[in-house]
Amino acid sequence: MRETQATDELNIEENLKGFKFLIGSGLAFSLMSVCVKAIGERIPISELVFARATISIIITRFYLFKNKINPWGHQKRLLIIRGLLGTVALFCIFKALTILPIATATVIQYIYPTFTVICAYIVLKEFILRRIIYSTVIGWIGIVLVSKPEFTSNSNIKETMIAIVIAILGALMTSLAYICVKKLSSKEHPLVIIYYFPLVSIPLSIPFIINDFVLPTETDWFWIIGIGIFTQIGQLCITEGLRLLPAGQATSLNYSQVIFASIWGVLIFQETITSSIYLGGLCVLISTIISMSASKRPKRKI
Repeated sequence: MRETQATDELNIEENLKGFKFLIGSGLAFSLMSVCVKAIGERIPISELVFARATISIIITRFYLFKNKINPWGHQKRLLIIRGLLGTVALFCIFKALTILPIATATVIQYIYPTFTVICAYIVLKEFILRRIIYSTVIGWIGIVLVSKPEFTSNSNIKETMIAIVIAILGALMTSLAYICVKKLSSKEHPLVIIYYFPLVSIPLSIPFIINDFVLPTETDWFWIIGIGIFTQIGQLCITEGLRLLPAGQATSLNYSQVIFASIWGVLIFQETITSSIYLGGLCVLISTIISMSASKRPKRKI
């Protein structure tokens, strides 16, 4: 009886820690979005990705050395794939943030929990419930509602459409990366998983920088360092949160980034949050909750 009670208390403590890590992740990533939004129109995306990766690899390598952790891990192939997927997602997210309002880009990104469940069904042959179909439909309705103000207020419809497609692609890459993180977190140290992200990002971004380099100003460096630091904090928090909580619950809790991003968009960039964006964000949140509940227990395939 005492052992059961002790186990329950430990589970509650771990859930609480996981909750705190994911809220912290949402806050950190929202602040990263602010930095990207503030500088993205002046500095090429490849430079921002490279700078973010360089800061991350220095910090992560230091802590790996300090804690005497083998930086190369055990599942090298999967670690490289996770780094590749994360890098593509980062390029997409950064690009979307430079074109779309911060709240709109963040809401579209958060369709990824539904992608995660569908990809897990296709790639890992996991069971899927019929409600996932409803979740997907609701999620895409949310994207349409969130995107609607951009088509009515932006004269460049083509640029807006491309930005939305890029944001959706970023969400897909994020979902695949999180599947890798969840699989890796059972055997790999969180710092090792984080380390492989910039390890892949740096060589991938160099060719783009050579062709399109812009020397940052002193003010630009402030935002660039902010991108690196806040992304590092967010990566560490979400990796630890995914270790402590089920993937569905974790991704739903991390939806707090949308709330934080909306606040920064209004306070810092004077963006207008319309009723359409509120309703679209609610649809994406409902889609996420349905995806979470559907991933809790396997049932027969549809």
